[in-house]
Parts: sequence; C-alpha cells; structure tokens
Amino acid sequence: MRQILADCSASISELKKNPTALLAESGGAPIAILNHNNPTAYLVPAETYEWLMDIVDDYQLSKLVDERLLDKGQAVEVSLDDL
Repeated sequence: MRQILADCSASISELKKNPTALLAESGGAPIAILNHNNPTAYLVPAETYEWLMDIVDDYQLSKLVDERLLDKGQAVEVSLDDL
C-alpha cells in the first residue's frame, strides 16, 4: 500500500458528493482522494496549487541560472549605453 501524504482523506464517492465541503473541512490542507484505500489524487485549494507552481517556476529558473553561469566564458560584454 502506498503512503498517504496528507492528514485528510476522502473516497472518490465523497468527493463526487460535495467537493466544496471537503475543502472547507480540511481547512486548506491537502486531501488525499482514495480509491480502494490507495491514494489516486490529491485535492489542494487553488491558492496552495498556485504557490506550488511558483515554487516550481523558481526552481526551474534557478537551474537555468546555474547552467548559464557555467557558460559565463561565452558571454559578450556590453555597456548599458549600447543598449
């Protein structure tokens, strides 16, 4: 059986009945949606999802910065006046 990574859980049937009530009951915490006692999805509030996407974007940008710092020798120097 897979580990459930949430303090709250609900069955797919409960989710179908009233998803808004589930989110309200969880107080903004993630909800593990279970099918035969195995997590099949996680339901998170929109604000939490947006925050997670910001974190992923920041991580991807930091990886890009790291890659470009390695290629610093190929950089072309320009002055602000030339721009």
